[in-house]
Amino acid sequence: MKADTLPQYAAATQATLPVKAQSKKLSFYYGDFHALKSIDMPVYERKVTALIGPSGCGKSTFLRCFNRMHDLYPGNRYEGEIILHPDNINLLSSKVDPIEVRMRISMVFQKPNPFPKSIFENVAYSLRVRGIKNKRLIEEKVEEALRGAALWDEVKDRLDDLAFNLSGGQQQRLCIARALASDPELILFDEPTSALDPIATASIEELIHDLKSRVTILIVTHNMQQAARCSDFTAFMYLGELVEFGDTDQIFIRPKKKQTEDYITGRFG
Repeated sequence: MKADTLPQYAAATQATLPVKAQSKKLSFYYGDFHALKSIDMPVYERKVTALIGPSGCGKSTFLRCFNRMHDLYPGNRYEGEIILHPDNINLLSSKVDPIEVRMRISMVFQKPNPFPKSIFENVAYSLRVRGIKNKRLIEEKVEEALRGAALWDEVKDRLDDLAFNLSGGQQQRLCIARALASDPELILFDEPTSALDPIATASIEELIHDLKSRVTILIVTHNMQQAARCSDFTAFMYLGELVEFGDTDQIFIRPKKKQTEDYITGRFG
């Protein structure tokens, strides 16, 4: 396919894809600071969408709006909507329980953050929070989540070991298993490989590629090569604004905005 046909092809492809979530005129404030400015963006179902841009551009702020993480701190304020489909629920509505949002939308952070518990109990945590008490069901769900995170074969004989005994890459996969255990509809990854070595990074990237067959993924990354490798769609953000969104190939091969091209080619950022 010629590069000059990419934008038309991408637009036609997007028009046929189901949307899992969509921000509409989303703005966000840290106190008086206007961090996000009227962002409209779809997140397509069972696809990987990458958020790229220089430090401080609002990528992580935008990501954390999806599971209401900002509610944990006073003085933060949302404007606009994030609609979750197919329910057409506005995740930012005061009528929606943030705890329920976080059950439906899991998050994996920059650094592995296992709980000071056993490997088993790390994964079982969200199930217990949901009130599940059936021991066999919990065991089945823990195994399923660990298999989903490509970790089961490495830990099946040491489930009672402390999670901190795992390597950094294994800890991050454990955190992914913990995120999967609640059967989320969307998983948020906030620079999930920035603290890992190249081998562990490759393992997480391969896992993300495999996971998109079952769950929608939104990922923040400073690594543009990672975005190009892992994502189906890419959004370039700058100073709290969404500059450009599109098919990843189109964004990296033929961006529509000069600002996007300048960032991708290393002229700034």
